[in-house]
Amino acid sequence: MTMSEIKLSEIIGGGYDDFWSCEKRYRVLKGGKGSKKSATTALNFIFRLMKYEGSNLLVVRQVMNTHRDSTFAQLKWAQERLGVSHLWKNTVSPMEMVYTPTGQKIIFRGFDDVLKLASTTVPTGYLNFVWIEEAFEISLEADFDKLDLSVPRGNVEPPLYKQTTLTFNPWSGTHWLKKRFFDTESEETATFSTNYLINEFLDDTDRAVFERMKKQNRRKYEVAGLGNWGISEGLVYENWTVGKKEISKDEQYKWKSFFGLDYGYTNDPTGFVAFAANPIDKELYIYREFCKRRMLNCDIAEEIKRLGFAKERIRADCAEPKSNDDLRRLGISRITPSVKGRDSILNGINAINEYKITVNPDCVNMIRELSSYVYDDNAAENGKRLPKDSDNHLCDALRYAFEDVKRFHPRRESGEETDYRPDITESDFNGGWDI
Repeated sequence: MTMSEIKLSEIIGGGYDDFWSCEKRYRVLKGGKGSKKSATTALNFIFRLMKYEGSNLLVVRQVMNTHRDSTFAQLKWAQERLGVSHLWKNTVSPMEMVYTPTGQKIIFRGFDDVLKLASTTVPTGYLNFVWIEEAFEISLEADFDKLDLSVPRGNVEPPLYKQTTLTFNPWSGTHWLKKRFFDTESEETATFSTNYLINEFLDDTDRAVFERMKKQNRRKYEVAGLGNWGISEGLVYENWTVGKKEISKDEQYKWKSFFGLDYGYTNDPTGFVAFAANPIDKELYIYREFCKRRMLNCDIAEEIKRLGFAKERIRADCAEPKSNDDLRRLGISRITPSVKGRDSILNGINAINEYKITVNPDCVNMIRELSSYVYDDNAAENGKRLPKDSDNHLCDALRYAFEDVKRFHPRRESGEETDYRPDITESDFNGGWDI
């Protein structure tokens, strides 16, 4: 099948004509879930590379290992959808896609390896297209600037052109993406907003999900459904930023690592968080996470071991005693049930809110939760506002583990060398101390 034989209108559907043909330097698309933004973008890039000989594509996410089940799978689907998969060679190691008639490539990178990202090259043609998927995960505008200064590169001749495409869910109106691209007009930039209402491929059951969301959680519906900017009013945690925390040797005694686990399976993910707390200066640094659905207890144990935290005390949901026992049997010997009781949720939140929180940019799920974790105006207990009990699995794990922070009393003994962990001299905290 040739590109001229493809009936794009039947394959793509409506609502994306301007986005599809846009040739401006920056093409920025925000949208809700089910809006076919990722699918349309993937179709567009497969079409473009086959249309424009000499063009190549760099696909970027915050974390490299998230590509396989997202952008890589989506682009592979797009090849099949367009009926051209026989013209592409797709490999996982290295992760790349090659258009075999010409050798043009699609290359995948992560912001977690900046040096490899900046040095990306292609053997033929120009690296003129960039797609940043889930751009909301790129919490630091400076990281985007580093990429923007190096890729796309080269002096391209028409009909080729250079363009960076950013696609994302607009979870918070305070994100730098809004100020940079949506609040400031530029001849270089075209912005687009979309939602599930223009996706003619959704069936009635899909649309019913959004209708329930509209009735049950209007704030979430505005963002996840309609693709509007998230509203920061009512956030449970407001005093947080994204960045990497560097701890000097002299400050080591103030810090200790803590670990929390919240169980899930089908509808809700299992959430694990590792953070370091400094009760002297009231600082907290979240540096590791995992947040996955359909994890068996053996999978949870293996992931904790892989991260190097098997010997640490981990506060886990006390409502899952069987799972806690399973993890102990599987080698996570210091699993400790959380403490729940009267006002435990609000007390935990209030204690955490005394701290200034820094979140490592790699903790993309925690960033998303903190951006959308809000109080429920319709729920109250003894006259007190309660947070919405949704999309809060890492926040719950954080609160469980925070129970142990009050037991940590850092002190520097006079005339003695401070006992510190040398692996906590940079942004990576690999482990902790016994309580």
